[in-house]
This record gives sequence, C-alpha cells and structure tokens, in this order.
Amino acid sequence: MAITATDILFKLSVKTGSAGNSQAGTPAGSLGKYISTTAISGTALNNLFDDITGDENAASEAEYRCFFVHNNHGSLSYQNVVVWLSAETGGGASIAIAIDDAAASVIGSASAQADEIADENTAPGAGVGAFSSPTSKGTGLSLGTIPAGQCRAVWVKRTAANSAALDNDGVTIAVEGDTAA
Repeated sequence: MAITATDILFKLSVKTGSAGNSQAGTPAGSLGKYISTTAISGTALNNLFDDITGDENAASEAEYRCFFVHNNHGSLSYQNVVVWLSAETGGGASIAIAIDDAAASVIGSASAQADEIADENTAPGAGVGAFSSPTSKGTGLSLGTIPAGQCRAVWVKRTAANSAALDNDGVTIAVEGDTAA
C-alpha cells in the first residue's frame, strides 16, 4: 500500500534522553539532537515558536527550532522528499529553513539525529546546511529518501523584522515526496 499523508509525521526535537522517540518535546525545547514523541499540531498557534516580544522585534532577533519529518509507513521509503515554505504571512517575521547534515536515521537511534544548540538564540553549527527561503517545490530543499521507520531533521530560523505588531504571524512549511507503490 502506498505512503499516504497519515504516514508522514512532523515531530518536535528534544535534547534529553538517550535515544530518539523516547521523550516528549515542547516547542521551546525543540533545539535538536533527537526526534521527540510529540507531533507538531498543524493548526495550533505557537506550534513551533512563541510570540515575538517588543524587545525581540526591535532587535530583529533571530531564533531557531528543529523538527523532524518521520516516515511512519511500515515498509516503503519516502523518496525524493522536498521541503519549502508554501505560505508566509506578509509584514511579519521572516522564515528560512535548512537541512541538518545528519543522514536519515531510525527513530529510536541512540546516536544524535541532528545538531544540538544551547538555546533558541544560538545558530546551529557546521552540521547544518545554509538557511534559505524556498517558496516552491521546484526550489525546495532536498531531504533525499527517508526509509520506513526513519526520520530526517529540518531547522527553522525566524527573524523578527522590527515591524508593527501583527496578530497571527506565521508560515506553512510543505513537505512532499514520492512513494514506490
């Protein structure tokens, strides 16, 4: 049976525990290392970042988060996977994404599955590709193939724009790939 949308999960990252998919995560703690057991709610406000404060906005502060794309299909690989920004609220913070250099890994791996940062204001290190803001599948960033039961990390950079207050600022991140059956 082909991979369906319900087979592809988006999960927060977590720095605690000794293996992936063993600890619950929070948006504020989504700073890399392992995949958490916590799925990202696609419609919830603040599902990855908190509100930008006035001081953060005035300083045009950049903050970072890491999430995972998890192929939960029982046997098929998610092939030619691409990630991009399919919609972004105008007039607010800007968003850029980057792919962690760590290869796809089994969700319960004891080895780090992504770079790890000290806090939300620390940019990920050399183990993460360049940040960019692709707005179509054709210009999206490649995650390659994610085998069944494995995951791959994506980093998100949000930069405040010193703009007027904006209610419900946000972005939609799209992920799409192919399936063999």
